[in-house]
Amino acid sequence: MDSESLFNVKGKVVLVTGGAKGIGRMISEGYVVNGATVYISSRDAKACEQAVSELNALGKGTAHAIPADFYKYDDVKRLAEELGKRESKLHVLVNNSGSNWGAPYDEYPTAAFTRVLTLNLHRVFDLTQLVTPLLEKAAAPDDPSRIINIGSVDGLRVPSLETFAYSSSKAGLHHLSRVLANHLGKRNITSNTLACGPFESKMMAATLKSFGEAIKAGVPMGRIGTPQDVAGACLFLSSRAGAYVNGSTIAVDGGAAIAAKI
Repeated sequence: MDSESLFNVKGKVVLVTGGAKGIGRMISEGYVVNGATVYISSRDAKACEQAVSELNALGKGTAHAIPADFYKYDDVKRLAEELGKRESKLHVLVNNSGSNWGAPYDEYPTAAFTRVLTLNLHRVFDLTQLVTPLLEKAAAPDDPSRIINIGSVDGLRVPSLETFAYSSSKAGLHHLSRVLANHLGKRNITSNTLACGPFESKMMAATLKSFGEAIKAGVPMGRIGTPQDVAGACLFLSSRAGAYVNGSTIAVDGGAAIAAKI
């Protein structure tokens, strides 16, 4: 029961959506440096190729790119088909791709809900459904396949920013993850969520630039997340150490979701 075997992901095949940038890039690196075979996908093909080049330079595992536009169902289907041609099984699916939209309540556009819920929630279900046969082929009772959904503390609490579609989508994702845990657990596939707090990412860049100190002050630990924080949580859930965790929402936020406001 040593830590090396408990947290081992060497040789596992992992798909990380949005794996070229931000939190997805942090997660991808965590798997690669620990010996996994990682496929990253996003609609930015150039960013995918750059990330793959950087990740492969780290050694131990390998990285590969299959670009796809997750707003388009046909692209999601093509991704699943391409992955199936390259790999006979999938051990870990990390649903990380997401988008945000901020606007005042009285001006919030209906198109924002369509766009954000499509990427943050609907396509998570679509992709998971499409790669389930690959997940089943990797699954075993004592080493199930894993689905890790990247949620948000804004799906747990009421955010101060006017990001109505985003917080709604993440709350929906958290519950979808639990529904999948119940349904797919019977197939030896677990489903869990990381409700992430503030991390350095493209989505958070402008917010951190404008409100960085206030955001840090709102986190009991007084800082934003690091690559080790989110990668470590994913490695735990993907390894033998996390094999019996199913249907959980784990806040990776330094305590931001439970911070007292008064």
